[in-house]
Amino acid sequence: MTGLAVGALVLLAVAYPAATARSRSPWPALRTASWLAGLGCAAAALTGPLADAHGDLRAHMAGHLLAGMVAPVLLVLAAPVTLTLRVLPVPAARRLARGLRSRPLRLLTDPFVATALNVAGLWAVYGTGLLGAMAHRPGVHLLVTAHVLLTGWLATAAVLAVDPAPHRRGVVARAVALAAGTAAHDVLAKRLYAEPPAGTLHAEAGAQLMYHGGTVVHVLVAALLWWGWYRSREAVRAVPAVAG
Repeated sequence: MTGLAVGALVLLAVAYPAATARSRSPWPALRTASWLAGLGCAAAALTGPLADAHGDLRAHMAGHLLAGMVAPVLLVLAAPVTLTLRVLPVPAARRLARGLRSRPLRLLTDPFVATALNVAGLWAVYGTGLLGAMAHRPGVHLLVTAHVLLTGWLATAAVLAVDPAPHRRGVVARAVALAAGTAAHDVLAKRLYAEPPAGTLHAEAGAQLMYHGGTVVHVLVAALLWWGWYRSREAVRAVPAVAG
């Protein structure tokens, strides 16, 4: 199953640059680099030492941060939906736009719903026997990592709103959702520090990595959210000047 996941990541790594070549206007190289770096982080969490960290909570948390936090930020900054809309034929792009306006996607891309799904998944992993199952069953490890990656992507995309979102929440609501997710993540890290899962190695170091690493990523997302808001305000202020 891991081979299939890596194959899918390689396919995505090839498809994105190919799509940029078909873009109707120049595509920023930094977005392509962000996409490839995000896929690289996901691959590192799925393969190699981090994936084989049997009972080592520190190594497991390194994989969690890569797949569930760093990779989603990089993938969101690559704006894959915007690129897809640019390269699709007009009829297909219209169908995709209608899909983005559908009720299920409107619900999933709401920052509060997406953040709740992400946080609930994390609490389920560390509050049940899933952590132990991940250490001994590669299939469970793959499914949990995929869930963390997808829900992290949804939550980050809903907060940063880089791609088109017909039902986008205001910046205050997105900031509140980010703050709530950050608090839940920090509480979980502190709980793991105080009550580490049975049979795990380097539990305290793993909980500290989760707390401090998560803080760094959340601060970065907050800075990106502020920067997006600031740029939008500057664009609005520039309109009267241009019109005049």
